[in-house]
Amino acid sequence: MKRLGVIGTLVWDVIHGREPNSVPVQEWGGITYSLSALDAALPDDWEIVPIMKVGDDLAVKANQFIHTLDRLAPDAALVSVPYPNNRVELRYVTDERRTEVLTGGLPGWNWLGLKPLIEAAKLDALFVNFMSGWELDLATSQALRQHFAGPIYADLHMLVMAVQSDGLRVARPLSHVREWCGCFDFLQGNEEEISMMAPDSMALAATAMHAGASCLFATLGKRGAVYFAAPGFDRVGDLATTRSGKGLGPVRTALVAAPSLASAGDPTGCGDVWGATQFSRLLAGDSLDQAIHAANRAAARNVEHRGATGLADHLRGKLSAT
Repeated sequence: MKRLGVIGTLVWDVIHGREPNSVPVQEWGGITYSLSALDAALPDDWEIVPIMKVGDDLAVKANQFIHTLDRLAPDAALVSVPYPNNRVELRYVTDERRTEVLTGGLPGWNWLGLKPLIEAAKLDALFVNFMSGWELDLATSQALRQHFAGPIYADLHMLVMAVQSDGLRVARPLSHVREWCGCFDFLQGNEEEISMMAPDSMALAATAMHAGASCLFATLGKRGAVYFAAPGFDRVGDLATTRSGKGLGPVRTALVAAPSLASAGDPTGCGDVWGATQFSRLLAGDSLDQAIHAANRAAARNVEHRGATGLADHLRGKLSAT
């Protein structure tokens, strides 16, 4: 079996306004959307190896959740730490805009703590989703890139968010953008996140590819996604060429439209599902266009489902919309 490491944070969500006039919903969020999508989209010869911390207060519930995953590696284990687990209170302003208030505070990884786990896991690829924004700092990310030769995908997500004294999360410009881009082969962000790193997606793509990244993905909600691919990149097997900077030709870019939705639903986790599905399909050998179309379909299907419970089966088509 090939092994995909996953770095992120399990978050306990309290969601207000997901449905009009409904009571708040409490359930797992954070990296659980990505894990569910990986579980549904990875090929049969891959297994999931979570490399993440969980607070002692929610360790039992968290381990119960990850063991619902079909593709969980037999030796997978969360690292329980004596800190309160991250919890987020979400309030929807519109279908696609929300405020987030964070409590708890799991510490991020430093290289001294992360290196032995990466070595012991014997990974073939790595998926990173910055759910807290401090899972990895820049120095740790750079050490990880130098140490690990496999493909690394990063959803930048909360890396461009700051936490105010009252726990409210607000966007903030990211410093050392080029250095961050050089840590990963594939980078993902939505429009707001990308605006915290560069004037526009094209400018960020130029910076990322100069730093050695192969692709930038800008998710656009209902409009789909725009990709920017380095010269010579179309499949994961092309990484050796694009990393070396020897690919020939222009940067390739296109808007890939999302499927139309029959009705409004729950957009929570759509970007997480999109990235996890797209990377899964690239690891399966799909072309870039094929992987993005699969990601768009999965994100649209996620809208039909409420929360992460049962999401993997829903994405596989085993459950009706809830």
